[in-house]
Amino acid sequence: MSKIGKQPIKINEAITVQVQERVVNISGPKGKFDYKMPLGLDVVIEDGYLKVVPKKKEDKNISAMYGLARALLANMVLGVEKEFEKKLELTGVGYKAKMQGNDLVLSLGFSHPVVFKPREGVKIAVAGNAITVTGIDKSHVGEAAAKIRAVKPPEPYKGKGIKYAGEYIRRKAGKAAKAAGAK
Repeated sequence: MSKIGKQPIKINEAITVQVQERVVNISGPKGKFDYKMPLGLDVVIEDGYLKVVPKKKEDKNISAMYGLARALLANMVLGVEKEFEKKLELTGVGYKAKMQGNDLVLSLGFSHPVVFKPREGVKIAVAGNAITVTGIDKSHVGEAAAKIRAVKPPEPYKGKGIKYAGEYIRRKAGKAAKAAGAK
């Protein structure tokens, strides 16, 4: 069985969890989630902990979903308590980002500005050359950050583009270094 699936999930006082048949309702100060448990898995609440329990331990389909269901529930509990956050950095001369209402407008050297409309529940903030994506759903925050980065990923020669904060860009030598070595 899954080592991740066996771990209990701590539930703080600010979070309420209700189990009705196979649906788990999680609500907290930042929002709420409803998650339908896969067949063959149950949820038990004991002593302030949420535990995922398989009905049959031998079934391969259940063991495959055991760790996944626990990880998704843990992310939901963490998301309604404090939001998830991804930071992006703009690098390049003339590269700018600004907010127009809820939309992110990027000026990245194209002939037109690129407008990014975040999905419901995802908030974007811009401060200088930093873009911050926040929300209670970890997958939606990661997807939004990845879509923004995909507009202009960092190139390996000068490092210009949109990168995650703290991301290392492996740099390449340009033509001049290659030509000097060929002599």
